[in-house]
Amino acid sequence: MKALLDTNILTRLTQPDSPLHTKARQALATLRRRGAEPCLVPQNLYEQRVVCTRPKEQYGGFGMTTPQAHAELVQVKALFTLLGDPPDLYPEWERPVADHGVKGKDAHDARLVAAMNRHGLRQMLTFNTADFARFPSITVITPEEVLQGRT
Repeated sequence: MKALLDTNILTRLTQPDSPLHTKARQALATLRRRGAEPCLVPQNLYEQRVVCTRPKEQYGGFGMTTPQAHAELVQVKALFTLLGDPPDLYPEWERPVADHGVKGKDAHDARLVAAMNRHGLRQMLTFNTADFARFPSITVITPEEVLQGRT
């Protein structure tokens, strides 16, 4: 079974001093032991680069140089299966955005769901289940649920 990782999982893996780092790492190890294949889509990489290169003074920024951010993305791509963007991703994104009244930055989350739908993925690992509650086509799981064996 393949499961998409939300970008917040990647950002916590990049921050060893984050209180959520260990949970993200352990949940991934648990999923892999259970035979799951953690996956990414290009949207994850775009979002990760934004966070990595955003100045530390700005919300959530890591303040990395562009070479550091590039090295981070190279490492991420080596660790996880990267699924490409299918050519019909836009209409798959547009429909739920209109149906669910998605606006603002939530449109990024809707794009992740659209990619999941096009790739036939049904599970997403995230720290922010509320961001995806409006999308009935997917099941969101948290690292805590994985570690407690509730998935």
